[in-house]
Amino acid sequence: MKQRHHFFNMYLTTTISVMLVLLLIGLETVLLLSAHDIIKQVKENVALTLVLNDDADSNELERLDKLLTIAPFCREHCYISKEDALQSHIRNLGDDPSAFLGFNPLQASYELKLQAEYAQVDSISIIKDKLSSFSCIDRFVYQEDVVRMLDNNVGSISIVLLMIAVILLFVTVALIVNTIRLYVYSKRFLINTMKLVGATPHVIKVPIVRRNVLMGFIAALLALLLLAGALFYCREMLNINLLLFSPRNIVIVAGVVIVAGLLITLLASLLASNRYIRMKTDDLYYI
Repeated sequence: MKQRHHFFNMYLTTTISVMLVLLLIGLETVLLLSAHDIIKQVKENVALTLVLNDDADSNELERLDKLLTIAPFCREHCYISKEDALQSHIRNLGDDPSAFLGFNPLQASYELKLQAEYAQVDSISIIKDKLSSFSCIDRFVYQEDVVRMLDNNVGSISIVLLMIAVILLFVTVALIVNTIRLYVYSKRFLINTMKLVGATPHVIKVPIVRRNVLMGFIAALLALLLLAGALFYCREMLNINLLLFSPRNIVIVAGVVIVAGLLITLLASLLASNRYIRMKTDDLYYI
């Protein structure tokens, strides 16, 4: 009874240890997804303005509008008339240029919000070349410095985040492997006894691997519950939204944590059990 209680405590301790390490893997995944979502949101706020000629043909404007509706680079677009542009100018700057000029000097325009993958200098140049065939467009206006800065910095930020994630992943995998090895180490004499009575390596490994994989699955579920609680607390109590709760993000985080828990415990169990199966009885007392 005492030995059974001892093994239960060891199983519980190992499960908690693996759960905490899988929680770290989940946090790594959340940070990577958050960085990706933030970069995507910034890029999708890049606006390309098509300033229109005053004498633009209505038929050509209609063709342009239809093209923008189905264009893969355009996330959304809106038409801004001369009157709307004047009212916006008055609201933002407080003066009315038509009052002393006697006419409205502002031009109508289309404002485009680009898809994230097209919000870069080279892609915008291609878009401009494609739309330049419309004679109703007078000029293109966009924040080239901001787009160029995004081009230069996003790649560097992504590489740094990926390197940090790889290092943390290596550390967490090593921790899980060592935890499982310690668990199997505690059963080395039981493995040796089974080997002495004629059990094959497959028969010895199956219960060890099955138990550790089940432990990895339980630890993954517990880690996901803790992670969900932490994210909910940050959003509701601290007003910090670390992750957009979209179905895609939830599936990715849950998938990464569960697959990591299953695969790592499976491989660690196989490696550790194979080591003690091959070991001679006398050697078990010297490790």
